[in-house]
Amino acid sequence: MAVVREPYGFVHADTSKLKEVYGGPTGQVFVECMRIRPEAGTSKTVILFSHPIGGGSFLPLVNALAHGGRHVIYCNPRYRGNDAALIMEKCVLDLGACISDLKTRFGYEKVILGGWSGGGSLSLFYQDQAEHPTITETPAGDAVDLVGAGLQPADGVMLLAAHISRSVTMTEWLDPSILDEDKPFVRDRELNIYDPACPNQPPYSDAFVATFRAAQIARNRRITGRVKTQLAALKAAGEPDAERPFVVYGTMCDVRWTDPTQDPSDRRPGTCYLGEPKIANDGPVGLGRFTTLRSWLSQWSYDESRANGVINAGHISCPVLVINNTADLACTPSHADRLFAAVASKDKEIVQIQDADHYYVERKDLLPTAVAAVGDWLERHGF
Repeated sequence: MAVVREPYGFVHADTSKLKEVYGGPTGQVFVECMRIRPEAGTSKTVILFSHPIGGGSFLPLVNALAHGGRHVIYCNPRYRGNDAALIMEKCVLDLGACISDLKTRFGYEKVILGGWSGGGSLSLFYQDQAEHPTITETPAGDAVDLVGAGLQPADGVMLLAAHISRSVTMTEWLDPSILDEDKPFVRDRELNIYDPACPNQPPYSDAFVATFRAAQIARNRRITGRVKTQLAALKAAGEPDAERPFVVYGTMCDVRWTDPTQDPSDRRPGTCYLGEPKIANDGPVGLGRFTTLRSWLSQWSYDESRANGVINAGHISCPVLVINNTADLACTPSHADRLFAAVASKDKEIVQIQDADHYYVERKDLLPTAVAAVGDWLERHGF
């Protein structure tokens, strides 16, 4: 089926005193979108994809759904392509503004959130706040009014190859062998699974995995403690709006990459979605490599981030579809299982796409299976 791609954008008000994105006037934000639809025919339902850093309008699944007859919009929040200063609460505001705009601009009556990968937890965070708005400030204490934003709840949420959240995923990938953030390349050999001299080798014992996971959480909390201390010092110095960037090394270290018995699936051992895990662990494109004090608290902190899929899922009531790709090199089965178990709605389903990878790049032949699963769910719900 032939499709049409229509790029468009809109501006909405932003009253924040702090600016985290490059360019543009103070007091407003530009949101860039792409509508992908069949060349012929109309629809009252649209699938709205988004992701904290956007950039997914050409994803195989997004395109395949449009070619399958669905109207799709991909919304790039203000942080398109750069999460260094990203605030999750502001991503929610951008997504809410997009829903309001698309209903007015195109006349869609029903909106289904397509939460692919990191868009899954954003979709759940959005739906949680749309159904039960509570947030009036960021974890750093800066004003951000989700209560007064008039967020319109979506009619359904699809979690497609989605992970729990940026904060939980970061923690599960955080290198616990780094004990001092000021000396990131001095590492504890007992916990350094990429060091051939590490005494703990796969398959790992349950005791080692428990120690490893606890050390990951402890490191996340140490970074959070440093962030809070620096913010407090800036406030005490009379600079409450000042910000500081910093680097986080070691963010692709997970026993799942080196031991296939951990969270077993059809994925290939010894690799991850960024290639060789040891290289990605300290490479320039690693998760959360460059960040800021406020952004760390909002998107990466294990304890402070409000964008936690498991918690948010427990507050929503709309229909939910979860799809797990069994050969996914990023979002392993436990993420899909935990999200599905956490969804409070009684109307929820989970589908396994056997041997599918994260992007459907290696197994393009499985895209029709995913599209059929989505289509069947949408049809049965009158979407």
